[in-house]
Amino acid sequence: MDVDIWAWVGDTQRQLHEDGHTGLAMAIGDVPAQALEGRYSQLDVLAPAIAQQAENLELPWLEFYARYWHLIGRVGDRAQGAVAMADAETLVEFAGREDVRECPAAPGAVAALAIARANTDGPGYAAERLAALDAVEVEPDSLAFSAIAEQYVAALVDAGRVEEAIIHAESAVARLGDAGRGASWELGAASVRALLAAGRAEDALTALDAATGFKPDDPVAKAHREGVLRALVLATLDRVPESVDALPDLDVVGEHPRDWVEWAHAIRKLAGSAQITNSWQLGRVLKQWIDYFAMMGGYRPRVELALIAGDLAVARQGGWQARLLADIAESAAGELKSPGDVTERIAALRAAADGITPQEAPGPQDELVGYFDAADGFNADPERWVGWLAPLSGQDLEATRRHTTTLGFLGYPARGADIYWTMLVESGDIETADPQDVSYLTGLLIEARQDERLEQMAERLPAAQRHLALGRLHRARERWEQAAAEGEAAVAAGAGIEASRLWSAAVQQTDDNAKGAGILRDLLDSEEIEPEDVWRMITMATAAEDWDTVRAGAAKIGMPLQSTEGPVEEEMGLVRIILPAPDGSQRAVISLRTGPATARLAIPQPPGMDYNAGDLVVFDPQLLEPIPEKAEDQEGFIPPFAAVSMLRPGGYTSWFFDGAAPSEADWTEFNEVMAERGWPMWVYSDENYTVTHPTSGERLPGVFGWVAVPPDVTPVEVDALLDDATERWVHPLAWLDLAKSVDVEVERHERITKEYGL
Repeated sequence: MDVDIWAWVGDTQRQLHEDGHTGLAMAIGDVPAQALEGRYSQLDVLAPAIAQQAENLELPWLEFYARYWHLIGRVGDRAQGAVAMADAETLVEFAGREDVRECPAAPGAVAALAIARANTDGPGYAAERLAALDAVEVEPDSLAFSAIAEQYVAALVDAGRVEEAIIHAESAVARLGDAGRGASWELGAASVRALLAAGRAEDALTALDAATGFKPDDPVAKAHREGVLRALVLATLDRVPESVDALPDLDVVGEHPRDWVEWAHAIRKLAGSAQITNSWQLGRVLKQWIDYFAMMGGYRPRVELALIAGDLAVARQGGWQARLLADIAESAAGELKSPGDVTERIAALRAAADGITPQEAPGPQDELVGYFDAADGFNADPERWVGWLAPLSGQDLEATRRHTTTLGFLGYPARGADIYWTMLVESGDIETADPQDVSYLTGLLIEARQDERLEQMAERLPAAQRHLALGRLHRARERWEQAAAEGEAAVAAGAGIEASRLWSAAVQQTDDNAKGAGILRDLLDSEEIEPEDVWRMITMATAAEDWDTVRAGAAKIGMPLQSTEGPVEEEMGLVRIILPAPDGSQRAVISLRTGPATARLAIPQPPGMDYNAGDLVVFDPQLLEPIPEKAEDQEGFIPPFAAVSMLRPGGYTSWFFDGAAPSEADWTEFNEVMAERGWPMWVYSDENYTVTHPTSGERLPGVFGWVAVPPDVTPVEVDALLDDATERWVHPLAWLDLAKSVDVEVERHERITKEYGL
């Protein structure tokens, strides 16, 4: 992106604010951070909403901006492939529109499409990537230059033209230097990968050291991405201790799919060393990554990870796992446009798996179930148990249960489902099977996403089990109306409390809180009901304002309430209510708990928010943070809860104030005046906020915040009170928006704002 785009963003924010689109103005500034910092749940909601509003307001540049960053959030760190391809192609078309093509960010659409294609099948799309990038005309004075050059180098490497890639990277860095600009770290990293692909690992390390000081396009990701690349280069040079030191931990890299293949390549080179443990836990994680790329349409990464995981499984003497991974690689290879040597690598993996000598079981076959149950759950190796139980699985029911559930735990539910299916369904025993086995098989089929198979099985089950199995399937796929219907039918057929939970949760998702609460209230006297069921009932009953059910639930869990009828409105201490902000982030609002699942917001919020002080909200009573263990930490702890819905708005209006901070005595008096009238007031500035003395130019401590007033208070009354409360202050306070709304002393407030640099 050209630097001008950021000036344009600032100008657009100011214009939107002036036009009354405060929420939109707040939101657009945070979108790039959401994409780069991994706040994807926020980005996936906010960016499309901004794009839609921009389209409605006929602001095509803003629409492109929102769509671009949303796509970068998908194809960048999340490494989405085929699932993002159509959107990337559409964005390129949009960037070519006459009213968009002059946007400084427009070349970014081509780079994003190149990334999506690389994520899908880098070598297979190399030619298309090069052709599209060749057509982009950017000069070194544009910040888009490094990004386009980076993708061009990567495409050349995937095309097997590594020497050209090295030359292109060096040329791009030189051109940037001639223009007085530095290369991005990402371009430097692309050069390192080209050198590594050319077999020049020493040169790659030198280039990586040189690139360390380059400014990154993605500063949040630089540390772990550089660590992974450095570990791979050092491992290639057989400098194992240094490589291990550079390699980011799994709990770090596990959040960044873009780095998984490179990290796995480094691990494969290091796995034979004493510093890296090639464990079943590693195999389980790699299988999760393989499944992720299956969902994201990352065909090449899926193949690469399956082959790497297969090699590591062979090293662990996990023959069964290596064979299944070879099957996965072979299946994924069918999606590749340019398979290369994949077929030969798969064949080599199969041969290595066949050459493994099976490890000796800990006891006789007919006693293995007992040995399994007695095994230390912390130290036992589930991969070995899968191999040991395999000869019994499908024959002995107890062994099958343990074998298939362990397969599912390790990430191979499809294989477990196959065994159970043969044993129970194809044999014809499913109609009379133990409900526990039906439940196990249902879970495996859902995990394996074999929906049609599950539906076939369900047709042969007794009514209660049939409806429960289908309800679980619909719940997993978030088909809430169907899940509710099946849950209701399962309850009617006598499926028990699990069916009631499923039914209640499904109707809650369709916003029928009264019905959801009623379903659980019918079970209130049941011995099977759990405290979390009661809390869920209380939350739904509160949202439906069914206060009798709220009181019944409170009595069940032993929470005393003072009132016996009508709305529950009590003082139960302070809580933090977590609410969404227009920029997609979250805000913690100090509130007064008024009931088991209600709280009244106590802090004024800026205009443009969907809530304000005085609003009564429903919250989920499950704590978002544990209560501190130490007594001294508990004293200042205010428990946080997630907001569920608005129960009743308070109708409060917030007004902004800003200026030099008064004396402590004046500020205390000001707070007392606000409190006497019941007007919530909150200071948003901190001790670092300063303003400018209008005559001396020295920095003065400043203060800004919001005061909220109830609906029966007019702006004129607020203006008059603020005027009286601050008239004796050494430095005046400004409330420009309020002054404009009542058309009183607007020029004075504008002068204060200008003179004090507010």
